[in-house]
Amino acid sequence: MKEQTTTKKLTLGKRIALYTGRFFLWLFATLAVLIAGLYIMLMYINKGPSPYVRDLFVASVMESSAGGILSSIFLSEEEIAAIQEKNNTELLTEVTDTTLINVVAAQNSASENSADSGAESLPSEEAFISGDGIEIFEVHGSTYNGLMMVVEDPSRVKVGVIDYFSLDTSGETLETLVNEYDCIAGINGGKYDDENGLGSGGMPEGIVISEGRLLLGDPDTIYDVYGFNNEDVLIVGSMTAAQAVSMGIRDAVSFGPALIVNGRAAGYSGVGSGLNPRTAIGQRADGAVLLLVIAGRQANSMGASMADLIEVMQEYGAVNAANLDGGMSSSMYYDGEELISSCTIRSARRIPTAFLVERRSE
Repeated sequence: MKEQTTTKKLTLGKRIALYTGRFFLWLFATLAVLIAGLYIMLMYINKGPSPYVRDLFVASVMESSAGGILSSIFLSEEEIAAIQEKNNTELLTEVTDTTLINVVAAQNSASENSADSGAESLPSEEAFISGDGIEIFEVHGSTYNGLMMVVEDPSRVKVGVIDYFSLDTSGETLETLVNEYDCIAGINGGKYDDENGLGSGGMPEGIVISEGRLLLGDPDTIYDVYGFNNEDVLIVGSMTAAQAVSMGIRDAVSFGPALIVNGRAAGYSGVGSGLNPRTAIGQRADGAVLLLVIAGRQANSMGASMADLIEVMQEYGAVNAANLDGGMSSSMYYDGEELISSCTIRSARRIPTAFLVERRSE
């Protein structure tokens, strides 16, 4: 009797081991098939018969912090460089002509709470959010969905920053920055250290000016500068930190490229750039500020190109406009709600800078 029980136990143990082995064999085979399928698909995109699909894919992944490997394992550095060279956006060399912007008109209109403010520059569709001197419109394209926030009074828009900058510290979420500054709305801001997509969001790159203070930037180094001067005009252009300070720039960050300067849109070649989540800032002739965020890397919104950003900014009457940080950082927050988030890995991307919209004073 004892021998029979032992035999049954051994048989049960062997069965468990057999089923476990089969499960892991199935799992390994499934993973191998998926990896092989992914490899074949990527090889077909990078080496396949469609130069347009290849160029669009390469331009898209090379803009991301870590996605470049999806092309670099199939194409040489020289091939990637050649694709990027023939699919890029023109670098504008002009600097904002402040006489083209009538900020006084915007501030007067905002104070009077006029419903007709800049109406001739807006598309026909109605804003799905309107109030407090802010309107938010849905924007759509063949490959993207996004939101355009129009702020009537440019004096309300400023750069918010984390407490201190360091590679060893972490940035803050957009929601945290909006709340810490007691603001009503915001979008993500400028460039920051994010090597291989693993940055902590604590160290900006380029120039950072917040509320009149130069927080980052060498006086003699030339940066792409996007921000507002003391007259609330959006300045778009390349200059040293010393020049930015002497021009009276009160709030600014760096990224790029410039999209529109003094009414002239940047030209582009090929596909212009890849399809990715995007954030951009602009200003109309009446001074109203345009804050654009495009969702990307999602089933219903692959993303936008630089050419798409230019088209949307022109549709909304931008005289000056510039591209800000994109990818997983692209986000928009308004009145206690994150309207757009492009971060698919964690709940919210941590960033060091943001363009914030102050609450309207009574």
